Amino acid sequence: QVQLVESGGGLVQAGGSLRLSCAASGGTFSRYGMNWFRQAPGKEREFVAAISWRGSITNYADSVKGRFTISRDNAKNTMYLQMNSLKPEDTAVYYCNAEAPSGALWGQGTQVTVSS
Repeated sequence: QVQLVESGGGLVQAGGSLRLSCAASGGTFSRYGMNWFRQAPGKEREFVAAISWRGSITNYADSVKGRFTISRDNAKNTMYLQMNSLKPEDTAVYYCNAEAPSGALWGQGTQVTVSS
């Protein structure tokens, strides 16, 4: 069973950048489509970005297009989310998600806080 661990969150000023990582262990990471989701206080979890198992296809929520970049390194069993031009409305807990045959897998989340 794949286990996912996010890291890289923190406090940043508006306009700044952060790079999130999602490290996978215990399974065939390279075969899974992967996603980033986020959940702000009092709101439902929402889709942020997706990447195919080879990394050749990506998709983004409109709210982050042009600012965030999703990528993966299958040799390192790690997925990334480069976040630039951060806005206060990007403040949320960010979760990575794996589309495993057994069902969706989730990490524990990492907090991103953007101050104005």
